[in-house]
Amino acid sequence: MAQARLALALCALFLVHGVAQRAEAVSYNVGNSAGWDPSADLPSWADGKTFNVGDVLVFQYSTYHTLDEVDEAGFNNCSAANALRSQNDGNTTVPLTAPGDRYFICGDQLHCLGGMKLHVLVNQPAGGAPAGAPTQSPPQTGSGAALGPSTDDAGIPWLVLGGSHRATVGPLLVTWLFVVAAAVLV
Repeated sequence: MAQARLALALCALFLVHGVAQRAEAVSYNVGNSAGWDPSADLPSWADGKTFNVGDVLVFQYSTYHTLDEVDEAGFNNCSAANALRSQNDGNTTVPLTAPGDRYFICGDQLHCLGGMKLHVLVNQPAGGAPAGAPTQSPPQTGSGAALGPSTDDAGIPWLVLGGSHRATVGPLLVTWLFVVAAAVLV
């Protein structure tokens, strides 16, 4: 009988702790398989997605393009003249570190006017940023500026493989705990 009460108490504790579903950071491949390219329908790509602090945007593009983060005026005018950040390495990772609007364009004005621009609204998830969310760092300028984490400790570049599904463990954990409790009580 004491074991059953202990098992029930543990289940209740885990239930209270595990009921809150926690959204994990998501890595988005911008433009899906088309990438950061005029052939991608970037506004449609962003429709229906919720971007949160801690998420990451991965831009993959050819040498004909650049990735420039600009303010709203630069976005509306397709102008990278006052870019906050600029990159042309073909594989740029951008961590979303703070809530608010973010604007990205291709520095080639014709490409931008042709639709190669992206606006995302970054939300603060309920309960704050996910564990391990990067902190805000000041933007860098110049052609060597990194839009995201540069490299790991050994200087070896890392690759973020994308996805667009948020993982939640709360319901699975609760179900598992009830199964364990039922088995112990029988």
